[in-house]
Amino acid sequence: MRFLRAISLLLTVAVIAAVGFLMIGWRSEIPPDDRAASTPYPPDLVTKGAQLAAVGNCIACHTKPGQEAFAGGLPIPTPFGTLYSTNITPDPETGIGRWSEAAFVRAMREGVDRQGNHLYPAFPYDHFTWVTDEDNKALYAFLMTRKPVKASAPENDLKFPLQFRPLLVGWNMLFFREGVMQPDPSQSEEWNRGRYLAEGLGHCGACHTPRNAFGAEDRNHHFAGGEAEGWQAYAINADSKSPVPWTVDSIAFYLRNGWHELHGVSRGPMAEVTGNLGLLPDSDIRAIATYIASVMGEPSPERKERGEQLLRSFGKGGADITTASLDENKASADLAGHPGAAIYGAACATCHESGRAQPFGGLHFTLSTAVNSANPQNIINVTLFGLPPADGQLSAIMPAFGNTLNDQQVADLVGYLRERFSDQPAWSGLTDLVAKTRSGEHPVTVLPSDGIERAPKNVGAKEQK
Repeated sequence: MRFLRAISLLLTVAVIAAVGFLMIGWRSEIPPDDRAASTPYPPDLVTKGAQLAAVGNCIACHTKPGQEAFAGGLPIPTPFGTLYSTNITPDPETGIGRWSEAAFVRAMREGVDRQGNHLYPAFPYDHFTWVTDEDNKALYAFLMTRKPVKASAPENDLKFPLQFRPLLVGWNMLFFREGVMQPDPSQSEEWNRGRYLAEGLGHCGACHTPRNAFGAEDRNHHFAGGEAEGWQAYAINADSKSPVPWTVDSIAFYLRNGWHELHGVSRGPMAEVTGNLGLLPDSDIRAIATYIASVMGEPSPERKERGEQLLRSFGKGGADITTASLDENKASADLAGHPGAAIYGAACATCHESGRAQPFGGLHFTLSTAVNSANPQNIINVTLFGLPPADGQLSAIMPAFGNTLNDQQVADLVGYLRERFSDQPAWSGLTDLVAKTRSGEHPVTVLPSDGIERAPKNVGAKEQK
């Protein structure tokens, strides 16, 4: 009898806890606003909203290549299944055309849609919660003045029981802190502006911070590197593997132009980011660079000296850019019998040792972050899939070697690059990783150097079926 009472008590407690849990997470529906999409908005407010949407890179996730901008339907692979981005055009039936500004702000601030459904954190409301009411108003005006597109996203394909959205209440309790960013009075106005843009709408940490088993950012390793769409998002803190340390000036130039002479060309998801940032004023680009550089911190004396040596060897300290160091010549001779050496000489050296300036020349691999990183994924991606041209304009381009080199040859080439152009330990498992990348077992999004944002029907982008 006591056993039955104990079981009954436990069940009662469980039911009460479940009901309480659901009550905590319950959100009411915000009534539809039939006038939202037809309301006139001041042009200056819409222009400001366009710049903010560029910071948030909204078009990248909410546009399927080959389809209308902001109409959603882009598959977003996660460890928990595939999510599909929503339609955020002002279409009244399938988009947000009947969302009031209050409904939009709630989605940004709390991660809850107009109907009261909790949004999956693939929509980075854990960053967007920092956005001010004033900036949300401008974003809302911008989206409500886009072309309405009738398009419904496919149903999400998630592992059981993750389709049950109330479970997100628990995720939020563990990992989400609502609230607008508060400035740090000990820092400059420029630094605080950069932090607001990078940590808020820019949600840099969503890609550049590793995630835990629940898909939340590991705040103990902020900006220590992550993964996005099959690419490694490099560490942008003190763990950066860039051979020449980044500076405020080089970060600002890279964000503005999508390339830097000592760091190469943006590619993969980062190409979308730098392409979109073209709408921002220089002051905002500089502010972001100031904040990111502060997170990276001052390089160690050893790393700083190594970077200065590289600068001198590439003509940045008085030397001739065509002058190779004795160590480089020796390394090349020592590795002459390496199985990747001949492939490098035939396929890569003509561009990557030509001395032709970025962005149209190949980056010398001694400057490559990809070659110096712990994970070889990015250099494998570029070797297999290349860098497609952008539409209707001059752009960086690299041929894809996936159709001419087999898995072993790609692995040999990548291994040679690592051994010759870095002082890091050799990568392991290269042939297997190449095979998984080529087959699509490790899916990779391939984009031109300007991403898709300037032309949603970009023929250079890999079509998502």
